[in-house]
Amino acid sequence: MARKVVVLGCGLVGATMARDLAADRKLSVTVADVNPANLQAVAGVRGLATAIADLSRPDKVRALIRNADAVVGALPSRFGFATLRTVIESGKPYCDISFMPEDAMDLDSLARRRGVTAVVDCGVAPGLANLAIGYATTVMDEVEEAHYLVGGLPHRRTWPFEYKAPFAPADVIEEYTRPARLKLHGRVVTRPALSDPELFDFPQVGTLEGALTDGLRSLLKTVKVPNMFEKTLRYPGHAALMRIFREVGFFSKNPIEIGAARVRPLDVTSALLFPLWKRLPDESEFTILRVVARGRKGKRREIHTFDLFDETDSESGASSMARTTGFPCTITTRLLVSGDLHLPGVHPPEVLAREKGYFAHMTRELSRRGVEFTHSIEHRPLDS
Repeated sequence: MARKVVVLGCGLVGATMARDLAADRKLSVTVADVNPANLQAVAGVRGLATAIADLSRPDKVRALIRNADAVVGALPSRFGFATLRTVIESGKPYCDISFMPEDAMDLDSLARRRGVTAVVDCGVAPGLANLAIGYATTVMDEVEEAHYLVGGLPHRRTWPFEYKAPFAPADVIEEYTRPARLKLHGRVVTRPALSDPELFDFPQVGTLEGALTDGLRSLLKTVKVPNMFEKTLRYPGHAALMRIFREVGFFSKNPIEIGAARVRPLDVTSALLFPLWKRLPDESEFTILRVVARGRKGKRREIHTFDLFDETDSESGASSMARTTGFPCTITTRLLVSGDLHLPGVHPPEVLAREKGYFAHMTRELSRRGVEFTHSIEHRPLDS
């Protein structure tokens, strides 16, 4: 009998995950969304059922997942924490990609009591970046510094933003406004989002600019690495433009009065920006991730570098961001369904890196889907 999987959310990433899971004849997959137009995008996919549901309502989520063997979360960040709680309370294994602002680990004790394995932040970054750093801590005696650079961008640079949102635009703005937490000399410190811009060269796309964002999240607590940061990659100049928008107040949620109207600047900005940030069907894009971990093993220093570069799938049209975010989640979901991954509690990917074979399984399954996540090691003497 086919095992039942329910995918909550059928946006860019949710649809890609639903298709990937439905390709498995051992699974019976249902994808739900409040927007019928989103579900229309996967209409006719073999082995995939659809359901229209308001997933902001816990009662609707509970009803939808009642008979599920596993649940996949692909909802906007504002629904992430409440949905995580609902799924755990329902006793269902869960794998989630939402960039929730709350600390998912606050529900760890609940998940342990219910015997539920819940994997959170299981995308590309957070996700594969966490997995790489977690894996580095298992193969080195000591990791002294780790960081990662990540971005999803269109190949065509269109003025003024030179950017198209590869996931929910509201979550992009959240990324640009949420203060960035990093680790320096063992202490967690906070910097403004998009601060400390720096140029990086990549052979596939040339020069990109990285600026601090709040991507470390669970890594601040789960790994013993004294120095860590994350930077989001954009074409040079984009971060400065977004800092201007933020400082002027265009991203503010506080209502202001304009004539007889009372509006939130964020709502107006979103209405203007989001159409410009929407990727057209014929626009190619790419996702790039580089994770670097420096440390010591025995009597020598090691530098571990993990690289990913993926582009729009020319056959399916699936975006690289949807693929690289969605596939880690579907690969992990299959392990939950099969019972090969049973670890009650709420776990980010760096914790799963400690599970024997998980990192190798992930990279192997990604490669099978055309996504290469490579790992190289540079050795140096201790006194270098």
